[in-house]
Amino acid sequence: MTTHGRAPGGRPARLALCGLFAALTAACTMISIPLPFTPVPINLATLSVLMAGGLLGPRHGAISQAVYVLLGAVGFPVFSNFSGGLMKLAGPTGGYIVSYIPAALAVGLMAGAGRGGGRPGAARTARLAMAMACGMAVCYALGTAWFMISTNVGLAAALVQCVIPFIPGDMLKAAVGAYLCGALGRALRPDRR
Repeated sequence: MTTHGRAPGGRPARLALCGLFAALTAACTMISIPLPFTPVPINLATLSVLMAGGLLGPRHGAISQAVYVLLGAVGFPVFSNFSGGLMKLAGPTGGYIVSYIPAALAVGLMAGAGRGGGRPGAARTARLAMAMACGMAVCYALGTAWFMISTNVGLAAALVQCVIPFIPGDMLKAAVGAYLCGALGRALRPDRR
């Protein structure tokens, strides 16, 4: 997928891919389903976050998500329900949004960025899926910790509201993301098919 921890292509291509994944995260956030028992909606943003780390590597995957978070922080309506601003980051879901940066970094590191990605097909996809599951764990840990602080809710209640209902869908996102990264990685690097 990546070479020496870098996204495919030269510097302009890497910067363009960072921008593309920031925009993709914003677009995926808009595909959102609110749940009656929690302020945390179901959305597709984490799929983009996981793929950013898997395709762009740790550095550029994290940069792409930092761009997304900064755009929202300054007020661009890139967060769920076309919202933005520092108040959204300070709210109960802010920890999940900010966690996108270290989650993409973790996926990139665990997926083997910089090690040539020499594992063939199914083994590489399985490695990516495991890396993406760990990236989701980063989102859960940081986001849930902030949720508990901002809402003054205990761990058990936070897990019921913010983690347990989301696990099946997020594991599906990890599997789909791993498959798509494999397919897109081959398309971006036709010499490695």
